[in-house]
Amino acid sequence: MKTMKPPIFVWLALTLTVGLAAQTPKSPQTTARSKIDLSKLGPQVGEHVPDFSLKDQHGKTWTLQSIMGPNGAMLVFYRSADW
Repeated sequence: MKTMKPPIFVWLALTLTVGLAAQTPKSPQTTARSKIDLSKLGPQVGEHVPDFSLKDQHGKTWTLQSIMGPNGAMLVFYRSADW
């Protein structure tokens, strides 16, 4: 009687399953994180900004004095995560 060999995809599936089981990460250890006071993070309202000189996307240089108006200036720094 002729013995039947399992198809190659059965061996591949078994190998993949064993390989993935060996790569399963161990449970992470939980560490206590300290609370961050968000009200004190970053520049505060009314805080003076140091003079700066920055170039925009067109290569034009802007300084704090060049954007300052009669009532001051409002600076918004936005960092996009979708570049």
